[in-house]
Amino acid sequence: MIIIPAIDIKGGKVVRLSQGKFHEVTIYSSDPVGIAKKWENAGASFIHVVDLDGAEQGSMQNYDVITQIAQAVEIPIQMGGGIRTTDDITKLIHNGVSRVVVGTQAVQNRDFIAEILKKWKGQIAVSLDCSRGIVAEQGWTTVSKLKATDLAKELEGLGLKHLIYTDIARDGMLTGPNINGIKEMLNATDISIIASGGIASLDDISKLAELEANGLAGVIVGKALYENRFYLRDAIDLCSQQEK
Repeated sequence: MIIIPAIDIKGGKVVRLSQGKFHEVTIYSSDPVGIAKKWENAGASFIHVVDLDGAEQGSMQNYDVITQIAQAVEIPIQMGGGIRTTDDITKLIHNGVSRVVVGTQAVQNRDFIAEILKKWKGQIAVSLDCSRGIVAEQGWTTVSKLKATDLAKELEGLGLKHLIYTDIARDGMLTGPNINGIKEMLNATDISIIASGGIASLDDISKLAELEANGLAGVIVGKALYENRFYLRDAIDLCSQQEK
């Protein structure tokens, strides 16, 4: 299981939201590229970048900053937020983004998902942002009627290889991950799952690492790192120790 530091960008700055609420913003840095290099130097093997303005407005808003990050670090990055077209994906991959994360389109347009999975296969991830097991969309501003596990199974049938599961109620709240929700998703599908939301301590990391045998491939960590609840290197070392 790998630890994936998150860089959420709003107005060109590194921020964190609380429970996905766009009006509850904490700014941590005005230098996203510098933060990416910091995580790379701390041992990260992958970085998760989100264009929050893009997620809210429905089209990429921080494209230049994101491509600067992709070209400034040697490790792969995955990026999501406002991805709506094949042109968006083409531009991102052409400019160094290793994996493109699609959210709302996965809920609203299965034909689009099927098309991009055929073209880019392992370079596509779908982010299922969930509230009580139900999928949210439009930058977390509305909740659909789709059960997350049902959508995951459908996407698996279309060929999806990577899925990000986020519990909105816990995201940015440092209340611990939704272990039961993650287990439910792991049991529902054979897709490679990355968990997100609520991680607050190394103990949380240890509990999640126990799910690696069930298919948990990685964990996205955001606020806990920015609030210095633990160091990225310590979390990476912990996962390495539990693998032995």
